[in-house]
Amino acid sequence: MLGLDSFTFEELWDPLKLLVYVIVAAAYILLTGPYRDLFQDSEPLDWRRKLMFLSGLFLFYLAQTGPLEVLAHIMFSAHMIAMTISYIIVPPLIILGIPAWMWRRFLKLRILRPFRFFAHPILSIGLFNGLFSFYHFPAVLDYVMLNFTIHKLLYAVLFITSLLMWWPIVCPVPEYNRMSEVRKMAYIFLAGFLLTPACALIIFSPEPLYETYTNPEVWAQALTYCVPGDPARFLEMFEGPWYFTSLSQVDHQQIGGITMKLIQEALYISILGWIFFHWFRREKQRDQNLSDEEVIMEWRKRMNQI
Repeated sequence: MLGLDSFTFEELWDPLKLLVYVIVAAAYILLTGPYRDLFQDSEPLDWRRKLMFLSGLFLFYLAQTGPLEVLAHIMFSAHMIAMTISYIIVPPLIILGIPAWMWRRFLKLRILRPFRFFAHPILSIGLFNGLFSFYHFPAVLDYVMLNFTIHKLLYAVLFITSLLMWWPIVCPVPEYNRMSEVRKMAYIFLAGFLLTPACALIIFSPEPLYETYTNPEVWAQALTYCVPGDPARFLEMFEGPWYFTSLSQVDHQQIGGITMKLIQEALYISILGWIFFHWFRREKQRDQNLSDEEVIMEWRKRMNQI
């Protein structure tokens, strides 16, 4: 399928790294289940929250270590899908899947105190979207793809900043969930807008942007990031990335950019609906317990906070 049968099971799935993910999943299940008493004020965790975390963990493995990562080094469209999964879909699943009582223990660590200012909503949304857009400048992406240490560091920073960006929106810890629903909705609109220029650059470019996906020598060297081996052997076997697809690289750029934007917008609209629903339900319940005069004063107070 998609030429992946040209690679071995070990090259596609990396069993050693898969074992690490399995250990993380097992530790999570134990700590949120039979060993949750290790955390102060712990409560039973709903199975849907557990499913969120485990789904996020599996998707992250698939995009960063599994077959999708190999495809992402072959086709730019797969690269954009992997980036969307890793930094748009996975972070809210991970955040929501970890219970508040576990987050409290983590957030009290002294080592985090000097870095708390990075969690400011304006800074976090600017950091992630700025770094993501900067990474997709052709010269930057081609450099990162060939320098594996920088590649790993950049992807780690992208994931951390994506968590920071999502934190104000889906924070499961009541005392840290300080942003009003109206501001959350504005925040999501801003997040969607900030990624638009990078997607537009990719979608509307009339020519291939990245040597990683057009120059056979560069492509073969970049492929060794996820499939260890000799680049010369890859060139001998495949000749170039076009071995795996009949579409042009411009087609893959357009598919990748459009797919990312569509998935992003669909997720953001879903989150907006979720926030609005909970906001409306809570306000309706509150209004039922207030007099008409108190309702008017409460709404004026809220409008002044916007």
